[in-house]
Order: sequence, then C-alpha cells, then structure tokens
Amino acid sequence: MIAADDINISRVKNSKLKEVNLENIPFGKYFTDHMLEVDYENGEWKTPEIKPYQPLMIDPSLAALHYGQAIFEGIKAYKSPSGEAFVFRPLDNFKRFNISAERMQMPTIPEHIFIDGLRALINLDRDWIPSQEDHSLYIRPFMFSTDELIGVKPSEKYKFMIILSPTGPYYNTPMRIYVEEQYVRAVPGGVGYAKAAGNYGAAMYATAQAKLKGYDQVLWTDAYEHKYVQECGTMNVFFIIGDKAITPDLGAGTILAGVTRDSVMTMLKELGLTIEERSLSVDEIIDAHKAGLLHEVFGTGTAATISMIKELRYKDYVMEFDVDNLKIAPAVKSRLNHIRYGTAPDNYGWMVKI
Repeated sequence: MIAADDINISRVKNSKLKEVNLENIPFGKYFTDHMLEVDYENGEWKTPEIKPYQPLMIDPSLAALHYGQAIFEGIKAYKSPSGEAFVFRPLDNFKRFNISAERMQMPTIPEHIFIDGLRALINLDRDWIPSQEDHSLYIRPFMFSTDELIGVKPSEKYKFMIILSPTGPYYNTPMRIYVEEQYVRAVPGGVGYAKAAGNYGAAMYATAQAKLKGYDQVLWTDAYEHKYVQECGTMNVFFIIGDKAITPDLGAGTILAGVTRDSVMTMLKELGLTIEERSLSVDEIIDAHKAGLLHEVFGTGTAATISMIKELRYKDYVMEFDVDNLKIAPAVKSRLNHIRYGTAPDNYGWMVKI
C-alpha cells in the first residue's frame, strides 16, 4: 500500500494555458497541462504519477481494445468568487466508479489514489478552471485493461488515469428528444447501471438515426415492452406532472445512478414538489400532456447539468414545451449553480475544497 501523499510529480516547463481562451470554450476539446497515471500489476496498485499531458504508447493486442474492459466517470470543478477551487461531490463519483469496476471484473481503485490524486492534479492545474457562468473544469477519471494478449478473460493488468478539460456548456440550446422504441440501451441483469465505455458506443447508432430525423438525443425505453421510459443518451430525465417530479427508478439496474440526478431530487424537494422514483410509461406521459398536466421535461447529468427539453416525440405524437416560461428546471439549475460557484451556502457538504 502506498502512502496518500506518495505521488511522483513531473511538471511541464511551459503551460499551454496562454494559448487557450477559456471563454465560451467547447466541451471536451482542450486539455490541461498534466494528467495522472497509475498501473495495476501483480495484484496491487503501483505509485501514481502526475506527468505532462501526452499520448500513450500501447500494444496492438491491448485487451481493452478487443474486449471492452473500460470504465470512466465525469466530475466537475468550479471556481468561487474568491478564486478558490471546489469539486462537486467527488466521493459519490468515486463510489460509483468502483461499482462499475466490480461489474466489469476490474480491480477497485483505493480512495487515496482516486481522491488524493484528483486533488493533486487539480491543484497543479487550478488556473485552468474557467470563471465564466456555466463553465467548469471537467474531470475525467477512467480505467482500462492493459494485458497484451488475445483471450476472453479479465485482464491481470490495468491503467487508471485522470485528465482535465476546461469546458463551457455541453448543450447550448434546449433539446429535441426522440423516444426510442426499437433499439435498447440496457436490460435487467446487464451493465446499464455501470459507467462502462461500451454502453455509450452501443448507443451511437440509435442516436445517429434520431439526429437524421432532426432530434438531439433519444429517450430510451425498456427492453421488453418498449413501454416505460429509462434515461436519455447522456443524462437522466425528469417529468413535472402536476405538482410531482417523476423520474424512472433505479431498481432494474438499467439506469445510471446519476450524481446530478440525486442532487436535483434534493433541490426539487426544497421547491416543495413531491418526488416519485418509479416506472413511468409513455402512455402516462402522453395522457398527462393531453390533460395539460405535463408542465416540463428536463435532463440531468454531470456534462449536461440541467438541460431544458423543448420537444419530446413518440411515434407521430409531438409534445412541445415553452422553454422561455419554464419554472422548475431553471429554478433547480439556478440553485445548483449558486452552490457550485460558491454564491450560496453549501448545506449538504457537496463541495470539496481543493
């Protein structure tokens, strides 16, 4: 076992930051000066190192390329008005990362490597955190198998890394969502609850088909009947029906337990809404819309934050929403942002100071 402060650090000689404008920066295009890297070999994690951001040298037989043992997380760091750096709920992402690792037959990562490594890396590149509204430093921890052989079995070697990316909003405009009723994201007993890389690769075809129809993302339905809604391609989803906020439950293991989803439920309770985590059918959604009770639909996620949805389509039935007059989603987004950017008290202990 390595000590929590035992991280080898090699700094860049010249920062790339002077070449990057942090205002209105696109999501996931630019990366900071450094990255964290640590290998798992012979049943133990080696000493982590922080080094200049650089390409990896890999063997063509790398197990992850052939058999898909790869998982990741998404976390964000924010800058307070005084210039201090805070990370939003990293311990929750750490716990979920290890849930994904266990499901994918990968070694769990120790907290001191994940959290202390994240702290050290952000502290080194803290000047990369944008200060503009709706901007943040996106944190991407990930792990993949590194055995150099071909054979279907869990790898004996792995690499864990963290890279950082300054970013603006993931979705700049309200979204149009297509309800998917042919393709499937996850089934009970599968890996839907894990943040496995393959989940996202498998979703790309259906998403591309929706985009050909003019939509931004799909809303997945259950695998058996295509009757009950699940989650969108990059986010969990909430429906404001009457005075209730309804979101699909996690019981079947087909939906990612979103950290932002959990935070939003707390905010919704503060606003006086009743929260229901349960199965929600497309028919119930349409009936509520016809009755004038479906007031809002919005998505939640680390990258997406709170994403307004202006249109939801199922077959030929189109539900439109006046996003300029929404009340709940903008209020939730505002409350969360005030906590994240340090302009409101953090009564929940969500923000971890770097």
